[in-house]
Amino acid sequence: MLEAEKKEAWEWIKSILVAVVLALVIRAFLVEVFLVQGESMLPTLDDRERLIVSKVQYYYREPEIGEIIVFQASDQRDFIKRVIGGPGDEVRIDTDGVYVNGEKLDEPYVLEDARQPFQTVVVPEDALFVLGDNRNNSMDSRHPSVDFVSFDSLKGKAMFVFWPLDRIRLLSHP
Repeated sequence: MLEAEKKEAWEWIKSILVAVVLALVIRAFLVEVFLVQGESMLPTLDDRERLIVSKVQYYYREPEIGEIIVFQASDQRDFIKRVIGGPGDEVRIDTDGVYVNGEKLDEPYVLEDARQPFQTVVVPEDALFVLGDNRNNSMDSRHPSVDFVSFDSLKGKAMFVFWPLDRIRLLSHP
């Protein structure tokens, strides 16, 4: 009887170890859970919503304009913002909208246009220009502490809101 209990305990230990290793691999390379903190992405994302971030896309391609990304803003903090411009793009913000390479972006997801214009900038190689959808309440590429977002700081693409339960939805990316 004692031998059978040892064997069963060993099977449980192996199963738990496999589950832990699998969870770590999934979190490291495939998906991660992210908590939205603040109102910078209103009306698209609300404060305290939880979402799934996919890490897979950006192993194979660069983020595209309009995608919602999560990136490491500092050692202690991740941010979630929308990609507005990629490497080599010229970005300008006026009170009537955002212009990329001289063309005004169609942004139906924006809460309101920016109250303050922002000078024309050219996005450097291996970097992105990002903005929050709540343009007048967002710390984004307009702020020196955020600036351009390097590809190295990308965590992934926001894909799916799963909490709270009454707000479950896929995120659309124009």
